Amino acid sequence: MNSQISQVRIGLMLFLLLTNVVAQAGDPKKEKEPGKSEWAYLGKDGKLVYKKSPKGDRMMDFSYAGYMGGGVALPDVPVKVTLKPLSDVNSDCSTLIQTAIDQVSAMPLDKNGFRGAVLLAPGTYPCAKTIKIAADGVVLRGSGKSEKGSIIAMSGDKHTAVVLSNGINQRVGNRLGNAAGNEKSIKITDKYIPAGSLNFMVADAAGFKVGDNVEIRKPVTGKWINFIQMDDLLRDGKAQTWIKAGSLLITERRIAAINDHKISLDVPLVDSYDAGYTNDETTMVLANGVKRLKQAGLENLRIVSPPQAVNHTKALYYAVRLNGEDCWMRDLDLIETMESVGTGGRRITLQRITVVRKALHEGASKPAEFAPNAGQILIDRCSVEGDNIWYVAIGAGQTGPIVFLNCNFVGNGRIEGHQRWSTGMLFDNCKVPNGGIDFKNRGSMGSGHGWGTAWSVAWNCEAGSYVNQIPPGTYNWVIGSKGKSMRLPRPFNNADPALPEGIFDAQNVRVDPSSLYLAQLDERLGKKALKAIGY
Repeated sequence: MNSQISQVRIGLMLFLLLTNVVAQAGDPKKEKEPGKSEWAYLGKDGKLVYKKSPKGDRMMDFSYAGYMGGGVALPDVPVKVTLKPLSDVNSDCSTLIQTAIDQVSAMPLDKNGFRGAVLLAPGTYPCAKTIKIAADGVVLRGSGKSEKGSIIAMSGDKHTAVVLSNGINQRVGNRLGNAAGNEKSIKITDKYIPAGSLNFMVADAAGFKVGDNVEIRKPVTGKWINFIQMDDLLRDGKAQTWIKAGSLLITERRIAAINDHKISLDVPLVDSYDAGYTNDETTMVLANGVKRLKQAGLENLRIVSPPQAVNHTKALYYAVRLNGEDCWMRDLDLIETMESVGTGGRRITLQRITVVRKALHEGASKPAEFAPNAGQILIDRCSVEGDNIWYVAIGAGQTGPIVFLNCNFVGNGRIEGHQRWSTGMLFDNCKVPNGGIDFKNRGSMGSGHGWGTAWSVAWNCEAGSYVNQIPPGTYNWVIGSKGKSMRLPRPFNNADPALPEGIFDAQNVRVDPSSLYLAQLDERLGKKALKAIGY
């Protein structure tokens, strides 16, 4: 009896030992336990905790990106006009579609700011001219983006398939710019405003009120240009200018609250503002009266271009250009267009847009298939397939939040802040398996593009490689992301050592929260906001 009990005990011990070994080895089918970033993580109370620099800089809250400032469902605008393709399959449908859009554009706005949608029945619509939406509250909607859906087939002279813009030419929004006369301007008195801040102090808030549109203007000084080592750009023995001293880096925001001399903004600032490098001349300028297209959209169709195996500096077939506020594009297939999606304005969502390019672009200089030159823009579940292209390239002086969420990029292309201080990009759960994500100094490339990106994040991404460099006085972060680091010198300075790297945290180990953007949105607006945008 005692012998039997001993055998049972030995068997149990062996079983427990084997179980422990298997547990330590892990189930090969089970994903590794997530890691933790020191820069942003969930605390014991479930709230996000951010690591700050010694000066108080932190990763920004990106959740303000998207239609209506994030966490708001895209509207379903009622159909007012339905079209079918012309009986002659080769007939140009541009005028047919434009006339219907103009008809809806003449209708009154409803209480929600919408006029109505033009619906394209299934079929092919040859178009030799640009289709324009220039009135608030108008939507062009197809009946599906597949081959059996609604297809705009581009033909004729090179042009843009669809433009959403009211055509009013204003120098507004996030940009590199200069001061103009007759502006209501007030000095910001803080000696240092950390990146990620919502508040600052002004000399006198009289004349400003809650709800005002304002511009925060950061002077570009020779002292700052020297500090971030952009004063010595050369190409072919000739000096290159990165940003001209005396220019302004301009960020558009709204006033959320005023408490004596304290101003609170509706969206955090991306950049830092150091009075020592701005000559203590950072200002806030009243910027009401911005006249952008509003509540307009493009939905549920396919745009097809003839193949373009050409250099992007030539005339092209472009897919869409959107310049507006609280606008959107969703469920689009863009086939063979080049420099396909360009945006300006703010509070924009691009959702489930697919760009496919089979014709190989020619030349060393490359086209950008997504150019999100807008503020508070969310690019959600989009994709690009192609080689010898920029999947994403952002222009000068653009200010986030600019968010790419759950996007896929197939081919050997790369992603980057292309030139002259684009700040506040987030690539969240994006995949670029044979290409890369670059937060880098482009040196004398282009016309002196220099530092293209600061205060940007790759979070739980997968890429072939990352060029993650750190401009002096700032941060760039690659966190929880799979892929190798590429250390490079500044272009045209190949004899020099590689530039210092930005932050690599939890490399090749996914971290919690799984999505930074969704965690920030949940914390700010709750689960209903996640559901509203389809998560």
